[in-house]
Amino acid sequence: MQRITKLRASVSDVILGKAEIIDLVIAALLAQGHVLLEDIPGVGKTTLARALARSVKLEFQRIQFTSDTLPSDIIGISVYRQAAGGFEFIPGPLFANIVLADEINRASPRTQSALLEAMSERTVTVERTRYRLEEPFLVVATQNPVEAAGTFPLPESELDRFFMRLSMGYPERPEEIALIRSGGAEPRLGALEPVLTGQDVLELQRQVSGVHVADALEEYLYETVVRTRREPGTALGVSTRGAIAWQRAAQALALVRGRTFVTPDDLKDTAEPVLAHRVLLADLSLGAGWERSRRERAFIRSILAKIPVPR
Repeated sequence: MQRITKLRASVSDVILGKAEIIDLVIAALLAQGHVLLEDIPGVGKTTLARALARSVKLEFQRIQFTSDTLPSDIIGISVYRQAAGGFEFIPGPLFANIVLADEINRASPRTQSALLEAMSERTVTVERTRYRLEEPFLVVATQNPVEAAGTFPLPESELDRFFMRLSMGYPERPEEIALIRSGGAEPRLGALEPVLTGQDVLELQRQVSGVHVADALEEYLYETVVRTRREPGTALGVSTRGAIAWQRAAQALALVRGRTFVTPDDLKDTAEPVLAHRVLLADLSLGAGWERSRRERAFIRSILAKIPVPR
């Protein structure tokens, strides 16, 4: 557990006052899941991804998505080499361990689909040749839910590929004053040194499945997921894949918190991040922005309030 403590402390040196968010992002990394950071600009989404990458000795790449970003811009291209008499594949920025997909909803659906294969299968296909991405592999995507002009909302199938959807929120008063006084997080970010290796991360990922989940907690998890499908106002409830993701998230968070067993709090604390973006509410007038996200989170909280927590 000492390795996780070091990683948490390293990221916390840059991201002030967001211990819960940091723990959840680390849990996603250990659970081999991808993260969607949904919030307004300027609250530290990009800085969080960079701090995590700098704290682990892994290759990091940032992709700034725009409406004219092509699949080849992120995957790579094949270039003909006359001297060799053949084509050579030049990997794109997706061939990294931690990839920051900035403003993913500005990419066209075609480019979003190219990213989808990499996220779900850890592979990239170029001209009928499949290339396996190096593990560990984590995509941290960001999007601004307030601004809709020039964006392409992520479809439900792609949202489901994100292990967690998180919102940073504004810093608390002491942390924000400290950031203002220091001129931002860049100086601390530049001073970060790796505290873990890629092999450390792989070993921690293997430990997640060994975290014990009691039968009563699995029943609670199942009852919650089924309730999302039957509750009035739901067009689409949480899938079986979502249920599996929720259990794995609770196991990973328990490991981050220094335990080898899941508690009810681990399930409750991961419910919103894992489940909210996997439900589709019947009120389609909500669109795809901030209001929809807020209602989805509130829906999951209402479900949790109705089901007794096992003790």
